[in-house]
Amino acid sequence: MKLLEKINWSAIKALPETECQRLYHGRGFHFPESSHINIDWLSPVILIILYKEENSEWLAKLTKDLLAKTAEIGFNVKSVQVQFRCRDFAPTEVLWGETTTDFVSTESELKYKISLGTNQNYGIFLDMKNGRNWLRENASEKSVLNLFSYTCAFSTAAIAGGASKVVNLDMSKAALAVGRDNHRLNEHDLSKIKYLGHDLFKSWGKVKRLGPYDIVIADPPSLQKGSVNIKRDYPKIIRRLPELLNPGGQALLCLNSPDLDFAFLEEVIKTECPQAKIIQKIMPEDHFININPDRGLKCLLVELES
Repeated sequence: MKLLEKINWSAIKALPETECQRLYHGRGFHFPESSHINIDWLSPVILIILYKEENSEWLAKLTKDLLAKTAEIGFNVKSVQVQFRCRDFAPTEVLWGETTTDFVSTESELKYKISLGTNQNYGIFLDMKNGRNWLRENASEKSVLNLFSYTCAFSTAAIAGGASKVVNLDMSKAALAVGRDNHRLNEHDLSKIKYLGHDLFKSWGKVKRLGPYDIVIADPPSLQKGSVNIKRDYPKIIRRLPELLNPGGQALLCLNSPDLDFAFLEEVIKTECPQAKIIQKIMPEDHFININPDRGLKCLLVELES
């Protein structure tokens, strides 16, 4: 299958077999004929994600070719599954092997719980790896606020990097429970970690009382109706940065809406928090970069003036 020829198998083999990683990122739109396909390696599972229907014969051929190629590079695959993002509720089906749904995979030697077949998202966003690595490298002795924390992957990276405290906030108590499990899996000091199962926009007082912070992570969901309206709500977050951060503190502002570009974030920062200076764009790994970067994941690192 020609799709497999577009995969950098040498780079994939260079990482440990247990490292979760994207094998193919069609959603970068570099190849129009396969822009509806992502393929993830979530050791020991290959997950094919479809944003447009493909027939069973096509899926069977892709499965066979993926098994042959991963065997060639020495990966021990126990299951090949497909998630139909093109269908209501994004159902998942097993194409080959075991019905593997709940297991642990790793990223940068940290362990994360993976859950397939229940929710659209399985527990970690692979395109945010460079953001997590930045935090791990810069978190030593820092207090961190992790907004829209989901399963606390940023928190896990921060504690691994020596953070003195992390406060995780998310409306989903179920996601926070997985976050607790992720910290336990990595044998972290749980006394350094707090969890707030609240609506941020109704909880500013509680968030402020636990601060101020040295680092704020803001990665709001962009495609979940009824939770956050990015255009309306992101300015509210950026406006609060001087109340949340210590002087000289930093914020990693993330945005994954294809309809809003870097200029949107830059303008909101300029308008709502002029005392914050943009110091860096943290781009995703090369294979995640969209043919139009403004439509892909955007991360701006800002620093509050001292």
